[in-house]
Amino acid sequence: MIRSDELKVAPIFACLSDAQRERIAQNAAELIVKEGEWLIREGEAPWFFVLLEGCLDVEKEYGGSSVVRARYRPGEFYGETPIMLNSPAIASLRAHEPSRVVRLDRMQFRELIDSSPECSDLVVKVMMKRVTMMQEHMRESNPLRVVIVGAQYDAECRDIRAFLSMNRIPYEWQHEYDPIRLPLEVPADPSGPFVVVDRSTFVGPPLTVRKVADALNICTAPAKDKYDVVIVGGGPAGLAAAVYGASEGLCVLLIEKNAAGGQAGTSSRIENYPGFPNGISGDELIGRFLKQATRFGAEMVLTRAVDAIMPIVGGYRVELDDGLQVQTKTIVLATGVDWRRLEADGVDRLQGKGVLYGATRTEASTVVGKDVFIVGGGNSAGQAAMFFSGYAASVTLLIRGKGLESTMSQYLIDQLTQRHNIFVENETRIVSVFGEDCLDSIETERSDASSQVRKADALFVMIGARANTDWLPENLERDDDHGFVCTGRDLPDLPHQRMPFLLETNLPGIFCAGDVRHDSIKRVSSSVGEGSMTIAFVHQYLALQPHDEASETWQLPARSRAKSEPSYDPLLARAPIDQMDAISASK
Repeated sequence: MIRSDELKVAPIFACLSDAQRERIAQNAAELIVKEGEWLIREGEAPWFFVLLEGCLDVEKEYGGSSVVRARYRPGEFYGETPIMLNSPAIASLRAHEPSRVVRLDRMQFRELIDSSPECSDLVVKVMMKRVTMMQEHMRESNPLRVVIVGAQYDAECRDIRAFLSMNRIPYEWQHEYDPIRLPLEVPADPSGPFVVVDRSTFVGPPLTVRKVADALNICTAPAKDKYDVVIVGGGPAGLAAAVYGASEGLCVLLIEKNAAGGQAGTSSRIENYPGFPNGISGDELIGRFLKQATRFGAEMVLTRAVDAIMPIVGGYRVELDDGLQVQTKTIVLATGVDWRRLEADGVDRLQGKGVLYGATRTEASTVVGKDVFIVGGGNSAGQAAMFFSGYAASVTLLIRGKGLESTMSQYLIDQLTQRHNIFVENETRIVSVFGEDCLDSIETERSDASSQVRKADALFVMIGARANTDWLPENLERDDDHGFVCTGRDLPDLPHQRMPFLLETNLPGIFCAGDVRHDSIKRVSSSVGEGSMTIAFVHQYLALQPHDEASETWQLPARSRAKSEPSYDPLLARAPIDQMDAISASK
């Protein structure tokens, strides 16, 4: 319990009367924190903290890393600035050593400064000093972490730019290296595009996203051999599963081949996601997911593909590229979907050179003052059109249907009609694209067979999705038409006693969530819901006790089973993860 006389150590309380200090002692929260424990994280709702004993560090995030900006001693306070500005916490607060802290909420803080002119003057004086220090720091510090030097249509540079953007890492892109403007330690005559990380680490050709990620100290390989849950795919469904799994004490590994976020991460604006009345960009939403999953202890490996999933004693073996392997009790498939390929002459040759699948915010600088075409009539295409209309001279939506009403939300249709430089052409398809080194024109054809060739600086293709599930086990049930993974009630009648859980596949312990699941609702919020639901089913699956082998034999008929795969022993899938090797040896 806080005693009123203990509050006198802090100048903010020393100027109060005994009765006022007694009121604070009776109503304020007392926090006893251990070394390394967080009191508040950047972006959270603010509190007002006053340190009584110990030492606290103020940490600020810059360019994907955290830096200690100040160290507080007994008597000092934190949190007045975001409360006064009605903003989220602008920095994080963590215990440098075991500490004792008084915490006041927003109303208690208001009451404090209203009750004493001396307290109010002290808070304003400290607040102005800190704002000035923050301004000086922003002028002196450079959050830029990566410099990319390469041509506009270089595919390697474009992949790296997309990766950095989706992971919220500040970068600068230069068409040609300027040693006077940006002096860096690079070879005298570098051949081909290159990247410099933190103004010191040179990454030369051949450029890969993984090489840049390694230079940024981003995790690209698993730290352990065994996990409770391995999540394949880092889109909204996979990240939601990682958040819920890690927060509930499971040992979670998330594997993502490209960058976290999937197609949602490339969306310029998601306006119908619950809780964000003004909308939120895809990269901002995914950035929040990443912070939350990391905070709960989920391990995330980026730039790594899963080559195969094999049944083993006690669960599954997940085989990654470059020969890496991990064992897991359960798996969540959340790989999302790929954009459907556009069938038109010249598209494959000019992909990445003016023809792009999807539309990220990083492309804004490449379309300034240009004529942009978008193929597709869904919400993603509409959001991209709205975003690019602020940069491009014109944005034209090409759709095969008679209108947008059946494929796009009404709020987006209304917004499109209000932009003077957005045009919608119904019943139109692309026949060919032209250009030598990059896209310069397209040929379109209308339903009445009339065609025309027109100038085009960029073509963004967003025409629906296809499931990339060929790498999965052959005996995993998928629909016949598009390869989407079947779960729960969508599975055919199989000889077993326990029905599969709602999001469980025909292989026990393998779950599926998000767009890659058969008959799923293709919405970000739906994917998030399914990802979180899978963890509830994972817990139920892990809680099952070993029983008769026949009750867990869910193999498909021989016609769709891969003969070369080892048989799956469901009894051993119930063993605790730390006993997997011992059980294997006993077999």
